[in-house]
Amino acid sequence: MDTGHAAWLLTSASLVLVMTPGLALFYGGMTRAGSVLNMMMMSFGVLAIVPVVYVLWGWSMSYGSQDFAGLFASPFELFGLAGVADGDYLSIAFQVTFAIITTALISGAIADRARFSTWMVFAAAWVTLAYFPLAHMVWGGGLLSSDGPFGDIAPPVDYAGGTVVHINAGVAGLVLALLLGVRHGFGSEPSRPHNLPLTMLGAGLLWFGWFGFNVGSFVPSQSGDAFAADFAGETGLVWVNTTACTAAAMLGWLLLEKVRDGKATSLGAASGVVAGLVAITPACGSLTPVGSIVLGLVAGVLCALAVGLKYRLGYDDSLDVVGVHLVGGLVGTVGVGFLAVDGGLAYGDGGRQLAVQVIIALVAVAFSALLTFLVGGFLKLTMGWRIDDGESVGVDVAEHGESAYDLASTGGSPPATGASTRVSGRASEGANA
Repeated sequence: MDTGHAAWLLTSASLVLVMTPGLALFYGGMTRAGSVLNMMMMSFGVLAIVPVVYVLWGWSMSYGSQDFAGLFASPFELFGLAGVADGDYLSIAFQVTFAIITTALISGAIADRARFSTWMVFAAAWVTLAYFPLAHMVWGGGLLSSDGPFGDIAPPVDYAGGTVVHINAGVAGLVLALLLGVRHGFGSEPSRPHNLPLTMLGAGLLWFGWFGFNVGSFVPSQSGDAFAADFAGETGLVWVNTTACTAAAMLGWLLLEKVRDGKATSLGAASGVVAGLVAITPACGSLTPVGSIVLGLVAGVLCALAVGLKYRLGYDDSLDVVGVHLVGGLVGTVGVGFLAVDGGLAYGDGGRQLAVQVIIALVAVAFSALLTFLVGGFLKLTMGWRIDDGESVGVDVAEHGESAYDLASTGGSPPATGASTRVSGRASEGANA
């Protein structure tokens, strides 16, 4: 690794770290006024928990050499980063930020009703039992890597985290939403975003940070002059693909809203941005820019349709983690099998790449669902998840003794002047218009 690449990797790590405060703004604006601090604290709590856990055993479990059945590496081999080579600290810095943002993503599914203390314990347990093993399986030479059993079909592709990050977090969000149950008044009472400018600002920060997320995931395959050309060509393509897919997804989401509801909304624009970023994450190094536009349009439309399923199926995914991250992650991961220049079905290369992409997506879904159910279910029986008595006064007051806008007396409901009047499918199907 030359000095230029090392500097870019540290810059990328810093960009990805900024994504978690950006996520706090994105989620915070979408909640009710009486829950915004709690929502943001769930992201900041992850910022406190995960780096400590990662230093102690997370890096070892993800990238250690003592492999256990392709599922995880020994947590004790490099415990506390003992024995780590100096050059590995760059990779550690980058990879810990992925573990942070992945865990924080889950929190949006349980907004307005979860105990902060239970969430903090869950974050430490889930990142250990679900995230680190899946990172090892995909990126650490385990079960879902090119060295695993499915690599004989075709090399599995997950450039920057379609399975490890988005499918993993999306499934976890769905399982927790089912374990916690619905909020009081779900589907029958208004639950409007209280501050959409915050959400749009958060979406912009996520888009900015995502260039570290995707472009920073470049892995050198050459050295010397060949490395320089490889680095410039691939990272430039990844940047362009990330931007093109994200823009197309936003257009697809807004177009669907306009056709279906008669209005294109700011929340739709922000959500479309995130849907596009999610979808391109596993595919950003494998597609052409035109293929990225196609993927973005598909992701924007499908994610926009998916967020309304919670009202029809009865699960309360508060901030659409399932509709955006699970569906977007599946679209991107499976989309590689259709649109990849090397191996994609659209390029006449048969269905081998598509088959392996479907397999790794399904394995990620099953693994994350099982581990999240075990961790979340155990905490439900022991610590308890719900703050039922606090929902009426707002989670901020009940859990933190604070109020973002000094509105404790309003019972956590947003002021009428700041309430969204969104009438898209996401709101109208849940009586939120």
